[in-house]
Amino acid sequence: MVRTTATILKPILAAGALLALAAAPAVAQADSIIVQSTTSTQNSGLYDFILPQFQATTGIEARVVAVGTGQALTNAANCDGDVVVVHARPAEEEFVANGYGTERHDLMYNDFIIVGPSADPADVASAPDVATALSRIAEAEAPFASRADNSGTHMREMALWEATDADPVAASGTWYRETGSGMGATLNIAVGMDAYALTDRGTWISFENKGDLEILFQGDPALNNQYGVIPVNPEHCPNVRAEGAQAFTDWLLSDDGQAAIAAYRVQGEQLFFPNAQ
Repeated sequence: MVRTTATILKPILAAGALLALAAAPAVAQADSIIVQSTTSTQNSGLYDFILPQFQATTGIEARVVAVGTGQALTNAANCDGDVVVVHARPAEEEFVANGYGTERHDLMYNDFIIVGPSADPADVASAPDVATALSRIAEAEAPFASRADNSGTHMREMALWEATDADPVAASGTWYRETGSGMGATLNIAVGMDAYALTDRGTWISFENKGDLEILFQGDPALNNQYGVIPVNPEHCPNVRAEGAQAFTDWLLSDDGQAAIAAYRVQGEQLFFPNAQ
């Protein structure tokens, strides 16, 4: 039987098509990375502003998983991400020391603030420092909404309470309300309860449902909020997209990345201040 060229080529072309389809996911994976990130960077709208610029420069799509800092680091340690952007330096340094990340870099900063009802029943606004502000809330037993989710904000809140004589956890369910939620949800609960809350400034500026809450305390150096970026260690996670993670890190730390961060504003206010070393 004589086989035509077309007959011979059909199985070859079909096999080639199957191979191309099989290879397609690998190509897509090479062109994308997973960023395990704190919610504040996502909620503030920063990623919507800077990630298209990163993709236009590198061709790499950065897909963000926005959770609390503790969960972001846990996810990355479990090899469920390629790079982390978080804001709890002791936990970040431990992440690197344990071999889960290659190197931590300062990325940017903003600050934490205490918001609360305009009537300010605990007289937080006149406090000389943040420890006094929190002590007054505890003494007045004024409602305080805590994220209580092992996020970077929650870690900082607990560290700030340690500088006081108060034990807020012992008051859980009374004046101290543990939401177990992200910053936006916690602020919504605070609005509904006329409660005080600790929040990062970027999320507060972007938050639309402020109700009767306003900024009552700010400016203490203890409220500085530093963010770091860490590529996941390929020696710990062989499946990590190390080149893409490093490209993302390098871009964030570059003049272009730092300028993009500085340029992001909400209602005319700069939310993050780049300080890569």
